[in-house]
Amino acid sequence: MEPELIFVPSAFKHGVTQDDIIHAFHTRLNDVLLETYSNKFGFVGFNKAGNPIEVFYNPIGEDKIKIFHAMNCRDGVLFQMDF
Repeated sequence: MEPELIFVPSAFKHGVTQDDIIHAFHTRLNDVLLETYSNKFGFVGFNKAGNPIEVFYNPIGEDKIKIFHAMNCRDGVLFQMDF
């Protein structure tokens, strides 16, 4: 069973839509703990147009994740996520 995705307003700050974040979640390539954090994770996936986006989240228990950031993927994020 997939986790429930919970969105906070900051997830949409850079113009990425909820549908694109959901699509990116289903097409994610890598899911990693972000450096220097104990509870912040990120993944790179593709929006509905096929462009890579970065998404950062916090797990909430075992069945929910709180998405707080999404934007077009930056080179530095690709490096941090071992791409």
